[in-house]
Amino acid sequence: MLTPSVASSPVKKITADEIRDADDLLASEEPMEIRLGFGDAENRQQKNISVTMRTPGHDFELALGFLFTEGIIKNYHDVLQIKYCTDFNRVENQNNIVRVELKEDVEVDTEKLLRNFYTTSSCGVCGKASIEAIKTVGGWQSAERDFKIEASLIYSLPNVLRQQQHIFEYTGGLHAAALFSPEGEIIFIREDVGRHNALDKLIGAALAENLVPLNQHILLLSGRTSFELIQKAAMAGIRLVAAIGAPSDLAVKTAEEFDITLIGFLRDNRFNIYSVPERIII
Repeated sequence: MLTPSVASSPVKKITADEIRDADDLLASEEPMEIRLGFGDAENRQQKNISVTMRTPGHDFELALGFLFTEGIIKNYHDVLQIKYCTDFNRVENQNNIVRVELKEDVEVDTEKLLRNFYTTSSCGVCGKASIEAIKTVGGWQSAERDFKIEASLIYSLPNVLRQQQHIFEYTGGLHAAALFSPEGEIIFIREDVGRHNALDKLIGAALAENLVPLNQHILLLSGRTSFELIQKAAMAGIRLVAAIGAPSDLAVKTAEEFDITLIGFLRDNRFNIYSVPERIII
């Protein structure tokens, strides 16, 4: 059955023996605009915060996670309402515009929004200024190191993830982010064409359930680990990030700075530990 996350496309399938027409399932990709409503009732303001290309589904979680990991909101209690916009002067799909209404007492630094407007939502923020911003905005940097995981449990995570990647099963074209308990039980999994969106959806889901900080959980990423993914993990208090692919050098440096155990190349019962190895029991 097709969902908003999956689309059908006619294709020609080519093999050495034949050419035939068929239908193929593809991951959907559409723009989503995040708008922010804030201020007191007499002086309510609206700002367009970001436009990102995403796979439809879990849109409100995506907006929540994005606002949280960029330091615009501190917790779910800052949010009054999330809804799709109904703007009849526009021809776009109204489900591609999400408006997040903040409570009246939530202060928003409009100059900071303009100065740090993250137009690069497809590739994230970067550089030392952003690392310093995590220290300033994030509230979960100091966690105890008593959180330890057996290597045998780490080995098992990719198989659990693969079994839960339902849209990937149909399309083969999505990134996934999964949150596990210390016992290896999957709590949330989110998929998207953008690895950053998948993680924002995941963190948004945790935020809505008041689970943040996630300092007693394991984050598993289906691809490589970039700085922006570690930045988002740090904002959510995550202390153990494992990935199927490789990390970047800045991802490793950022993980070290924020006391995050970073694992890469997790496949075929092997992995590399790039930072804070003492959390893994070998």
